[in-house]
Amino acid sequence: MKTVLPDFDAAYWQARYDDGRDGWDTRGITPPLRAYFDQMAVAVQPRILIPGAGRAYEAEYLHQLGFRQVFVADIAPEALDALAARVPGFPKEHLMLADFFGLPNDPPYDLIVEQTFFCALDSALRPAYARQCADLLRPGGTLMGLLFDADFGPVQEPPFGGSREEYREYFAPYFEFRHFETATNSLKPREGRELFICLKKK
Repeated sequence: MKTVLPDFDAAYWQARYDDGRDGWDTRGITPPLRAYFDQMAVAVQPRILIPGAGRAYEAEYLHQLGFRQVFVADIAPEALDALAARVPGFPKEHLMLADFFGLPNDPPYDLIVEQTFFCALDSALRPAYARQCADLLRPGGTLMGLLFDADFGPVQEPPFGGSREEYREYFAPYFEFRHFETATNSLKPREGRELFICLKKK
């Protein structure tokens, strides 16, 4: 399977960072994800994956809370370098310059965090994204995060929008829907346009 379309490969994303075309970057963790992480039990030390993590403010926040099994994957070096620079204590071996679709599932993860990665993929890859998330999680594992519930029109490059009805079709074969509603604590520019999801692998 072709995993990353040529227009959206590592060079494309690195160029967007270099050009400052990084409008997805909120310069910090977003409120819905922070609220979820704050109620997680540090003592359990779940194995967490953040794919297409960008500058990975989520990984930084989890690290500060004391979670030590956090793994970050991205195809653009800028993303991983930014996290390493901000958080020198973050384990270098947990920074993976890799294609999400090629990540191994042994050992599996307990939690996958979605934050502006799904909307960066060509829509043709969305079914494969749902399947890969399920493959990477242990039975009963969680896919949690935010999806844009908005139509961005006929755009030629990310971010790409969509609807909750569309998304249900992708995830229903693999996951039970625990939470799948409009986020109530989004950043102001995203109010009413984010879907907070918490899905359990079947």
